[in-house]
Formats: sequence, C-alpha cells, structure tokens
Amino acid sequence: MTETSIPAIDAARLLAGDPAETARTRDAAGGIGFLTVHNTPLDRARVEELIAAYRGFFALPEEEKAKVDMSRTEASRGWGAPRSEQVDPEANPDYKEVFDCGHEWPESGLKVYAPNLWPDRPEGFRAVLEAYYRDACAFSLDLLSALAGAIGEDRAYFRDKFDRPMALLRGNYYPERPDWAGARDFGIGAHTDYGCLTLLATDGVAGLEVNSPSGWLPVSAEPGTFIINFGEMLEFWSDGRIRATEHRVIGSREERISVPLFFNPRHDANVAPVGSGRTIRAADHLQKRYDETYLHLKAG
Repeated sequence: MTETSIPAIDAARLLAGDPAETARTRDAAGGIGFLTVHNTPLDRARVEELIAAYRGFFALPEEEKAKVDMSRTEASRGWGAPRSEQVDPEANPDYKEVFDCGHEWPESGLKVYAPNLWPDRPEGFRAVLEAYYRDACAFSLDLLSALAGAIGEDRAYFRDKFDRPMALLRGNYYPERPDWAGARDFGIGAHTDYGCLTLLATDGVAGLEVNSPSGWLPVSAEPGTFIINFGEMLEFWSDGRIRATEHRVIGSREERISVPLFFNPRHDANVAPVGSGRTIRAADHLQKRYDETYLHLKAG
C-alpha cells in the first residue's frame, strides 16, 4: 500500500495562481482532504500571540471561566467545560475545554449569530481574538477562492456568500491524557467537520490524526503553518470534488492548544451542488450538526 502524506502548500504561490501549486491543492482537496499551508499573511508571532491569549484564559480558575459558560445559553458562544461535547456518539464525551466566538448578528434571531460572551480576563483577550478572527476570515476566503479555481469554478464564486459568515473561532485546550482514559475516551472523537473550510493553528504539539487509506496518519504544524481541511458542507456543495475527511485527537502526556477557524458562508447561502436545482440552506445544515454535538443543545 502506498504511504499517504499531507501535501505542504505555499499559500502565496497558490493565491497568485501558480499552476503547480493549484494542481497540488486540487489533488489534496479531492484526495486525502487535508493539506498544510505556509508563507501566509498570518506569521508565527501572530499565532503565538493568539495561543498565549487562549492559554491565559484556560489557566483561569474554573469558577471564573464559568461566568461565560455556554451551557447557560442556546448557542455556541463562550466557554465549554470538559466533557461538554460528544462529536462521536460511539465514544465518551470529549475531555477537552473550548472557547468559542463568532460573527454577531443578534437581529437575525439565529443561534449561529448569537452575541459573544467575553471574560474579564486575561487582559487584551477579546482584542487579540477579534483581530485574528477578522484577518483569518479574510485569508480563508482567499483560500476558498483559489480552491474554486482549482476545481474548475469561477474564482469569484464564493465572494458574495461570506459577507456575514457563520464562521466560528474556537480555542481547544487538550490537557494531558488522563490516567483513567480508556478506548472510548478522546480529546475529540473521530468526526468530519460540519462546514466548509477549517483553518487550524496549533502550538506545535502533536495530537491530530487523519483517517487516511494507510491508517491513522499524524499531522502537526508549527505556529505560522496552518493545517487545512474541509467539511461536509463543502463536500456536497462541490458535488464531491472536495472531500471531508475523518480525524481525531487521542491526547498524550503533553497539553495542547489548537485554534480552528470553522469558516462557513452566510446563513441563507444555497450550498447545494451548482446546477442541481436543489436548495440546501447553510444555516439549516450547520445548526442541525451543532444540536447533535453540544450536550447543552441536544434534544431531550
């Protein structure tokens, strides 16, 4: 069996339309469904600043984090305590902590645009996250445009569909794997992402594994290099030309922080395959998947 690898893509060359980098991106998106990108507008120092902000928040006493506990809301905003999510129904709830924020549009009445919950500490936390969110969304839209061109669509196709993105920025804190952890315990269980494109920054600690044809494949990246993968929404939007691939984090003897931006279109975008004559509203798919994952949103 041929050993699978995760392609490393030069983002500047891809966004400039380099034919070789475009072809490699197309092959990765439709094949393994994962790639890494370097030479991006978000450099190592910027990512390290972001990681430090999350580290400061997760180090707070639990009673202080609980002031912004998302379980008191009907949305995915604020702090998620350990074991508050279950992405794999066959596994135990995930033992990580999270902090979520996203695009606010409370006038819409939609939970995917709920107001953010911001802690009082650490100092500067909100400013760092909001600035990164803005710039990471812009970079992600550029990547999607390049990807559209790579699969033979108009590079401008996505541009008017992300003006109010249902983009969720998440800080994941994975503690050391507990001594009690068994075969059904994960930092995050095996799953595919729900939306379009995931832009993942990490602190460099290994932990992520991709379900490849040759087995579970570790993938890691230093701050300033990003791991990219694609979600269920983009798989059916592209009529299968882009693949959503299963992945997981088991955990290790090292704590780990990762920061995915789940980049998704505006709520009323039709994400059915182009020319199919069908209508699949982006918000309907995304909210259904959130309701199946967050324990405080699960029916019953």
